[in-house]
Amino acid sequence: MFTNPEKLTGLLAGKVGLVTGIANRDSIATGCARLFAAAGAELAVTYLNEKAKPHVAPVAAEVGAGLLLQMDVQSDDEMAAAFEAIRARWGRLDFVLHSIAFCPKDDLHGRVTDSSRAGFSLAMDISCHSFIRMARLAEPLMKDGGCLLTVSYHGSEKVIDNYNVMGPVKAALEASVRYLAAELGPKGIRVNALSPGPLKTRAASGIDHFDALIDAARERAPARRLVDISEVGAIATGLVSDFSTGVTGNIAFVDGGYHVTD
Repeated sequence: MFTNPEKLTGLLAGKVGLVTGIANRDSIATGCARLFAAAGAELAVTYLNEKAKPHVAPVAAEVGAGLLLQMDVQSDDEMAAAFEAIRARWGRLDFVLHSIAFCPKDDLHGRVTDSSRAGFSLAMDISCHSFIRMARLAEPLMKDGGCLLTVSYHGSEKVIDNYNVMGPVKAALEASVRYLAAELGPKGIRVNALSPGPLKTRAASGIDHFDALIDAARERAPARRLVDISEVGAIATGLVSDFSTGVTGNIAFVDGGYHVTD
C-alpha cells in the first residue's frame, strides 16, 4: 500500500485531469483519482449513467472534482459534451485516465474460439476504441502537451486462464497505446498503459474463477503479495507528472513482479 500521499504534494499542481471508469470506492480509477488529487491536480470525473452516479459521486466529492459528468463512451454526443465541459471550465486538459472495459458475460466466460461477432465487437469498442476516441477529443485541449493513460492486464501478453476474449482486446489496446504514442508524440502528448496485477474490483469479479487467479498472483509474485489501488495510483501520478516527460508508448506493470514469473 502507498501510505505517504503527502510525498506527492505539489507534483501535479496546476494540472487538469480527466478520470473515467470509477465504479465505486474500490476501483482502480478511484485509487488513481485519490493520488492525482493528493498531488494537487484539478479533476473532472465521469460516471456511466444515473444508476452508476450514486456510487461515483462520493468519490468525486472525496477528491474535490471540479466537474462530475455523465459519459457513456458508446455515446458520441456524451463524450463530446464531456470534453466541451472541460474546455469551458479550464480551457485545457493535461492528462486523461481511461479505465473502462466491458465484455458480455457469455463471451467473457466462453472460449475465444466461440466468441460472438457482436460480443467481440462490443468488447473491442468499449475497452479499446473508446480510448482512441478519447485521445482524439483530448488532443486539441492538450495544446502544451499532456499524457493519456489506459489500463491493461498481463493477459494481453500471456494466456491467462478464464481471461478469454479480453486477452485479444487488451492486446489491441496495448498496440493502440504504441501507435497513439507515435502519432501524438510530436505534439508533446505521451501515451502509456498501466498493467496492474489482479485486484478485487467489481469489474474483475466478472471473470470466472477469479479467486484462483488472485491466489496464484499472491503465491507467484516475487513480492509475495497483491498490489492495491493506491500503488497503481502512485505510478499513474508519476506517469502523468513532469517527472515522466521522456516516457511514452510504455506498459507499466504494477503487479509485485507477477509478470516476470512463469
